[in-house]
Amino acid sequence: MTGTAWLVTGARGQLGLDLQAALAVRGEDAVTAVGRAELDLTDEAQVRSVLRGWLAAAEASGRRPVVLNAAAYTAVDDAEEHEAEALVVNGAAPGWIAEELAGRGRMVHVSTDYVFDGTREEHPEDEPFSPLGVYGQSKAAGDLAVATTPRHYVVRTSWVIGDGGNFVRTMARLAGDGVSPSVVADQVGRLTFTDTLAAAIAHLVATEAPYGTYNVTNAGAPMSWQQVAAAVFELSGRSASDVAATTTEAYFASAVAAGRPVSPRPLRSVLPLDRLTATGFTPEDQLVALRRYLG
Repeated sequence: MTGTAWLVTGARGQLGLDLQAALAVRGEDAVTAVGRAELDLTDEAQVRSVLRGWLAAAEASGRRPVVLNAAAYTAVDDAEEHEAEALVVNGAAPGWIAEELAGRGRMVHVSTDYVFDGTREEHPEDEPFSPLGVYGQSKAAGDLAVATTPRHYVVRTSWVIGDGGNFVRTMARLAGDGVSPSVVADQVGRLTFTDTLAAAIAHLVATEAPYGTYNVTNAGAPMSWQQVAAAVFELSGRSASDVAATTTEAYFASAVAAGRPVSPRPLRSVLPLDRLTATGFTPEDQLVALRRYLG
């Protein structure tokens, strides 16, 4: 076979867009990008049909098939009230894709720190699953399902920031509006910018790194959400002291009092990056990336 045929799911999401950009930078010219309209992950028959048609076309062209699965049910709190849908999209659907790919192609599946309970200082790739809520449970199910295809990468990440609405954009807007928010200070991790995540995924596939699970975040000293918000305020011309600290417990209490669904969060989301850097990929420091993102 010559060259690679790529199928990017979740193509209109923040990671899907950056995956397409990363492949374009590498000069890849056989990229098929599908969103929810073309690939409904709650419909098993459609998922298998789309995969079989794409695989047949890839093989007929003499290219090696790779699926980059960036699609997911990511509404963490809403998953508590939509368990069935979250389990299908995040758990069952990756398994359907993996089954179709077995013996025919490679798969990259994006995972999350939410598969852990956050009680350890750091979460290495081989830590046993211990999810706290429905979202984490559904993602852990997906990780297990993807392992049914031998040639797979599970890319575990945290605190994802990309194009569109996200925590950093929200904090920048509040800074511009003169608001002084309270932000949780007892959840600690690292930001992951989607361009870094996409570049790391493209690197793993292109270099044919050993298959298995890799932690991928930006580098740098771990920070709390309150510290991230303070950094955003400073970069936006406000004082870091304008961001007050609160606790996860207080955040949960306010959500419950307001009648909003809320999912438990891991307090420690730090993912060691040694296995990734051993492949020759060194992520950018999160604060450097943050300045560039807001620049």
